[in-house]
Amino acid sequence: MITIGVVILNWNGIELLKQFLPDVIRYSPEATVYIADNASTDASVQYVKENFPQAIVIQNTENGGYAKGYNDALSKLTEDVFILLNSDVQVTPYWLEAIISEFKNEPEVAAMQPKILDFKNPDHFEYAGAAGGFIDQFGYPYCRGRIFDRIEKDEGQYDNEVNVFWASGACLAIRRQGFYEVGGLDEDYFAHQEEIDLCWRLQNFGHQVKYIPNSVVYHIGGATLSSQNPKKTFYNFRNSLFNIVKNVPGNQIILLISVRLILDGLAAFKFLFEFKFKHFTAVFKAHRSFYYYLPRMLKKRQNTPNSSTYFTEISIVWSHYLERINKYSQL
Repeated sequence: MITIGVVILNWNGIELLKQFLPDVIRYSPEATVYIADNASTDASVQYVKENFPQAIVIQNTENGGYAKGYNDALSKLTEDVFILLNSDVQVTPYWLEAIISEFKNEPEVAAMQPKILDFKNPDHFEYAGAAGGFIDQFGYPYCRGRIFDRIEKDEGQYDNEVNVFWASGACLAIRRQGFYEVGGLDEDYFAHQEEIDLCWRLQNFGHQVKYIPNSVVYHIGGATLSSQNPKKTFYNFRNSLFNIVKNVPGNQIILLISVRLILDGLAAFKFLFEFKFKHFTAVFKAHRSFYYYLPRMLKKRQNTPNSSTYFTEISIVWSHYLERINKYSQL
């Protein structure tokens, strides 16, 4: 028997809890449901205790973001499998069955994600994960069902189980053993792309990551940090560079980082031409922060035993912006 802990990270999200927690409780009879509260100042904790006493509240002492928030909370769990679930995700009946079955039957699979659809546009995939994530040759993430901001309609085209490079942090199922074997989430990331780093490390340790289409959830996306927020741009650009330094083997990182800095600069000027001045500035702030953290990231790189690249051989930037490819199936 595999035990499951569904953990919802919350920070001042009482309205999201009111909207989505009832279905998590209703449709997760196989699991223990936890609310990991990141030092909220609203009535979130009181609401959960009064209305859902079967949910266990873990109160973190500070808002350490996604990575620290989950690391602190998960240290108190004993279940075999953790499911990191965003507070703005609507689960569906039997959503856990396929996940549990996969963990039982596939011991080499350490992490997985369900099909993630858009809560506001239910027949389309959702940005944060869609039908499973990949990395291009320059370390840029993309998904089956989403390339940059182009989102595909779900027409069953990705209804096959496949190994993927990364599983979305919006709904990430991971074995306890694998999570701690690779050191958990990297708290220097604070938020965004830490699940890509985690999945990359799992593969460096010989594990697999998978997409499970028979489990379906709906994600609002941007409920905590909107795509229009320059902070999101900052974290995405900086943390993507962290991923490369920590996980790309050998001297490949020198050329790769050099190319990425140039491409990031072009992206920054694209923001400038679109009059997105705060996003333009955010890219350069991201690079400055990257240089600050670089010595620390290089030390973490030394702790990865079998660094391997799992890049696809394409450039998603070239494919999308020059070849006008907007769908994964066209790659």
